[in-house]
Amino acid sequence: MLSGKGGTGKTSVTAALGVLAAGKAVIADCDLDAANMHLLMQPEVLKKEAFFSGELAEIDPEACINCGMCEEVCHFDAVHQDAEVYDINPLRCEGCGYCEVVCPTNAISMHARRSGDFFVSTARTGDPMAHAHLDAGADNSGKLVAKVKEEAKRLANQHQRDLILVDGAPGIGCPVVSSLAGVNYVVLVTEPSASGLHDLKRLVEVLQQFRLQAGCIINKADLNHDQAEAIRTFCFENGIEMIGEIPYDTAFTAAMIQGKTIVESDNQLKQIMDKIYISIQHKINVL
Repeated sequence: MLSGKGGTGKTSVTAALGVLAAGKAVIADCDLDAANMHLLMQPEVLKKEAFFSGELAEIDPEACINCGMCEEVCHFDAVHQDAEVYDINPLRCEGCGYCEVVCPTNAISMHARRSGDFFVSTARTGDPMAHAHLDAGADNSGKLVAKVKEEAKRLANQHQRDLILVDGAPGIGCPVVSSLAGVNYVVLVTEPSASGLHDLKRLVEVLQQFRLQAGCIINKADLNHDQAEAIRTFCFENGIEMIGEIPYDTAFTAAMIQGKTIVESDNQLKQIMDKIYISIQHKINVL
């Protein structure tokens, strides 16, 4: 599941599909900048481990002679002096190692940077779930996305599941590309707005580079009929199947407040999601 922009309802739709696919799927939350899937799937954590990516400079105050050379060469303003003691701001350090090279007393060393935590869990549906959490200010590396997906594949083999539901990051950056690796079918979730259509077009360009088949869901489709029609036209012209349209409904928000998905009550949205789920199942089986 992907979206060109944030806020389209992608994660909520993915979680709803996860509930409909209970007992048949593995869930992978690869939207690491806004990892919210756990709020709806309420997983029981079985394994947690720290994730390290990149490097971080560290100054040994005992060996530092306060020459200031590290501060002079740092292009990221990561080195600062406080009471004649130099230190590294971890939020600014890019791990380039320039300061380590110029230090005359070898007081600076590079260490693996802790970026977040990785989890293997069981969702409240009883399905295996792989997910992660980034530390504040940490880069959303495609490496962590790849780790989540790799674990999801392992869980699928272990539990003999044929379906892996991946909640990818919004946009078109490295985490999105990493989310796309090895997928069979991409579900695009968008909204009827100028920015929704614009960012959908950018995302489709990425999919075309990888020659991936995709279908589209328009969320809140009835809020702007002109933009919704523009999305339908764009999808038709680019060979993207319209697999469903979800109208604006306060039941969507009410379900989220309760920590539930839109398919866990008998309403219009559940009927629509049932049809979307069947359509996606059919499409995957054909591929």
